[in-house]
Amino acid sequence: MNTSFFGELLQTISERGRALLDRGRDRRGNPAARSENLIGLCEDLLSGRGEASGVALAREILGHYADLTIGPRIAFFESLAQRFGTDPERMEDAIAAWRAQPSDTTAADVHAASEPRRQELFRRLNLAPGGTQALVRMREQLLDVIGKREDLTAVNDDFVHLFSSWFNRGFLVLRRIDWSTPAIVLEKIIRYEAVHEIRGWDDLRRRIDPPDRRCFAFFHPALIDEPLIFVEVALEREIPGAIAPILASGRVDFVPLEKARVAVFYSISNCQRGLAGVSFGSFLIKQVVEEICRELPKLSTFVTLSPVPNFARWLSHELKAENSPVIAEADRAVLSLMERPHWWTDPEIFSKLEDPLLRLAAFYYLRGKTPAGLPVDPVARFHLGNGARLERINWLGDTSKKGIDQGCGLMVNYLYDLDEIEKNHEAFAESRTVVASNAVQRFLRPTLELVPVAG
Repeated sequence: MNTSFFGELLQTISERGRALLDRGRDRRGNPAARSENLIGLCEDLLSGRGEASGVALAREILGHYADLTIGPRIAFFESLAQRFGTDPERMEDAIAAWRAQPSDTTAADVHAASEPRRQELFRRLNLAPGGTQALVRMREQLLDVIGKREDLTAVNDDFVHLFSSWFNRGFLVLRRIDWSTPAIVLEKIIRYEAVHEIRGWDDLRRRIDPPDRRCFAFFHPALIDEPLIFVEVALEREIPGAIAPILASGRVDFVPLEKARVAVFYSISNCQRGLAGVSFGSFLIKQVVEEICRELPKLSTFVTLSPVPNFARWLSHELKAENSPVIAEADRAVLSLMERPHWWTDPEIFSKLEDPLLRLAAFYYLRGKTPAGLPVDPVARFHLGNGARLERINWLGDTSKKGIDQGCGLMVNYLYDLDEIEKNHEAFAESRTVVASNAVQRFLRPTLELVPVAG
């Protein structure tokens, strides 16, 4: 073996690494130069061929990026958008070659030339230890500014394109979360819960430790101890209409597993904001159903107990409209009772509100559409798109402050009928059909017209 050859190779790699580090240190003290320094390093990474030196350089780039403050970080994103897009000359040459001699080979060259240079840059950055997690964090920080910076949309699109491949179902690992799960993961379950706040360790234990409770999460091999999405499940005798009994702190009447017939998905939380737009939820629900059915074959019903996050805002919009086609004049005076403090605790008041609010909720779900023709409610879009059926609207299902503020206390059940999921999904995907039970449809007055409403 030629040891001198390998010695020279290692020395070359080491010297190049030191030179890059020195260049980084020279500019690190100057905030205005930080993003430009990163761009130079990124160009070096794209032009390099050696895998070993590429890993070291990718690590260096991600280290520099982590030190950036908001201003230089935005400048870095701007450079990614402006200087790492598709190479026009390469694209023109590839198109000319295809026109001169159309073939699979020249078509593949056109496809390769059309890819923005950013995508290859992100792939090479992903070679660094912890690269995937760093890139997810980078995209999260991009999302913080993209609402006001349409010029950065292309960078965001490239992240979504790559993440959709890197985090496809084939790479995801389903794990059950219970009291024996490492504390570092349990702490993140508490932190990431987005639907019903977990108030400390005792509250968490009530949700994952009893025999009639389950929690499952998806993980990715590149994100150690970082859940991507998780679902909390209650095993019940019948379909529930309120969240309080499920989350009750003094609960002692656990449902014997042999008597459980209903699996209730009462909270689904995405954990990584940097992966927004990459869908995990549909896979998660379907695989959890399979897991629970293997354990408890007598389960026959699979439903959600879901919040109505946009209903209060939608209702406020309609109430402010002078000629709303949704709200009858006779209902306006009754609905004004909602202005009274703690109206949901007074039976005399909430009994008057029940009928008009349920009718309006039915309209909200069955007729309320965004300008794009989709249901106004984001949770409805998710479950209907997965093939569920809108099964029931529950009066005062969530009387927490969040439940009142966002959904006027309403909750809904979506039913996952295993024999109908595919048909329901196709109906929604092809014609935006909201598949709903007769019980929900009966709330809807036939005189109400279909109108686009603000989402």
